[in-house]
Amino acid sequence: MQLSGDVVAALIDHAVLGPAQGAVDLEQGCAVARELGTASVCCKPAWLGRCAELLDGSPVLASTVIGFPHGGHSASVKLAEARQALADGGAELDMVVNVGRVRDGAWDVVTDEIRGVLDVTRAAGGVLKVIFETCYLDTEHIRRLCGVCSELDVDFVKTSTGFGTAGATLEHVELMRQECPERIGVKASGGIRDLDTLLSLVEAGATRIGASGSEALVAAARERFDSAPSD
Repeated sequence: MQLSGDVVAALIDHAVLGPAQGAVDLEQGCAVARELGTASVCCKPAWLGRCAELLDGSPVLASTVIGFPHGGHSASVKLAEARQALADGGAELDMVVNVGRVRDGAWDVVTDEIRGVLDVTRAAGGVLKVIFETCYLDTEHIRRLCGVCSELDVDFVKTSTGFGTAGATLEHVELMRQECPERIGVKASGGIRDLDTLLSLVEAGATRIGASGSEALVAAARERFDSAPSD
C-alpha cells in the first residue's frame, strides 16, 4: 500500500459517539469527514438521519452503532435498531455482540443474533461490522467468534467500541486477521490517537480504523508522506 494522507483518511470511520456530543459536534464531524475524505462518519443512532443529510452528495458514508456500547440488548431490539438505522440512511452498521453470551459459550444464541442483523442489513444493501469488545474476551473466545463471523460471511470484524476497559491491540488485530478470510475486513477501534499506532495496526492487518481524532491523524500522515521529497 502506497501511503499518503488521502489513503490514511480513507481508512478511517470518523467517530462522533461521545455520550454528550450533540448537533454541533455532528455537523462539525461531518464537515471534517467530507474535507478529509474519510470512509464514513459513525454517529449515535438518534443522529443518523441528520448525518446522512449532511453527507449527501459526498463519498463519505453514514454509519451508526447497534446494541451499543455493551451488546446486552435483546436480539429483537438489535433487529429493530438495525431496521431503523437502515431506514434513516445508514450504509454501514457496527453491531456489538452480546459479550456476556460469548463468555458463556452460548454460540447458537450468538450466531443467531448476528445472522438476524446481517440478513436485515444485507437485504437493504448495507454493510455489517461485528464488534467483539476484545478487552473482555480471551483468545479462544476471539477465535471462535471469528469462526462464527467467517461462516456467516459478515463484512468486518471489529475489535472494540472504544468504551470498554481497553481498545485495539496489535495482538488482537493479528489474531482476527489470521482467523478470518481476506474477504472479511478487520476494523481496529479504541485508543488510536497517533499515526504510528494507526500504521502499526494496519501492518497487523487492520483494513479500517475507528477514530475520533481524524484531523490529527490525517495531518500527521500528510506531513510524513505527502511532503517527503521525491527521488
